[in-house]
Amino acid sequence: MQKVAAIALACVISLFQTPASHGQSSFPQRDITFIVPWNAGGSNDVAARALDPILREHGIKIVIENVVGATGVIGMRRVASAAPDGYTLGMGTSSTLALMAQGKAPLTNAQFTHIARVSTDPLMLLVSTKAEQKSLDDFIKYMKGNPDKVTIGTPGNYNLNHIFALMTARAAGVNFVNVPYTGGSKVVADLLGQHVDSGVLKPSETLGQIQEGLLKPIGIFANERLEMFPDVPTFKEKGYDVFPYGPVVQMAYVVGPANLPDDVRTKLITAFRAAIQDPRFKEFAKKNVFLVDDLTGDALTKEVDNVAATFGTVASQVFPKE
Repeated sequence: MQKVAAIALACVISLFQTPASHGQSSFPQRDITFIVPWNAGGSNDVAARALDPILREHGIKIVIENVVGATGVIGMRRVASAAPDGYTLGMGTSSTLALMAQGKAPLTNAQFTHIARVSTDPLMLLVSTKAEQKSLDDFIKYMKGNPDKVTIGTPGNYNLNHIFALMTARAAGVNFVNVPYTGGSKVVADLLGQHVDSGVLKPSETLGQIQEGLLKPIGIFANERLEMFPDVPTFKEKGYDVFPYGPVVQMAYVVGPANLPDDVRTKLITAFRAAIQDPRFKEFAKKNVFLVDDLTGDALTKEVDNVAATFGTVASQVFPKE
């Protein structure tokens, strides 16, 4: 009888335990799908794969899926519509954020729970080393002599890369042909094949080709030169203002769907923060010429909202009204 009573008591106790005590407190209990809304081999994909082994040391195992299309919108819509249980995350970027800020994507920041910023990246104008234009001055002169014909490859439309491509054309005082792709790796491939005249890309997605002497950066879209490329001038020092309507930043950050449980969000923030601040990832960042900071949770949400507001202002001045 005592054994039966004990079993009955255990059953009663289990009935009164909350779901949190069974499930969320032991999160994660399985692999997490991590959506990178860009091609494999691009900078965001590479950064996610660099974080993966470090995250595993902190109890988070991610399975990366590349869901490309519409400047990141297709992949990020999947994140936004996922169950808010922490088992679907994604890599938000300034490119998709720019579309959201302009009302060109069926998404808002409120549809996401912000976890941690992974990187901020400078952008560069690059050409093939086979091209006749060997410097920024050469390229601007080339654009002036070929109005409406010079092509600039960018990973998508209406994003920061597109904005800087427009600023390059403004520096030359001519129109150009923007050639959008589904990711930076696609731009690199066509740039190597000289199917486009130039590309606006991150150092992290072009470093290998630069070191192999296949691509040449000729201008930095920043106020100061990059430590890794001390011989590459900025547009600013050449007299070209690429921030006439306010500063904008290229960044990547981890998000989940809105309304993640607080304990799940806290565990994710703790794990991603530890991985991003790990010396191994910081060394990876240094080698790939992107910046790492310590921005997580509500502070990241505020930063994303601020960047989106700036994008909206800049875009309204740069892109033609439709």
